[in-house]
Amino acid sequence: MGRKRRGRGKGGKGEKRWIQKAIKHPGRVRQHMMRRYGTKAFTKSGEIKQSYIDKELRRLKKGGVSKREKSLYSALMLAKRLKSMNRR
Repeated sequence: MGRKRRGRGKGGKGEKRWIQKAIKHPGRVRQHMMRRYGTKAFTKSGEIKQSYIDKELRRLKKGGVSKREKSLYSALMLAKRLKSMNRR
């Protein structure tokens, strides 16, 4: 007698918009990059350049991270991951 699995099946409610739910503060990374680096961190179409995401991740890794910076680090990692998903 096994337990019933309560996973999301095909066509479940939460499956359609999982990325939107994963992003807690939309525009946070964009706002941070604009404040820190200005318009040079963005392409002409308005996307964040991958090199600046990597640069900011290195900066956060190098110094000790506070709780706020830890959540920013997580947001940057998610942005990097989503950017690579877009290329596939």
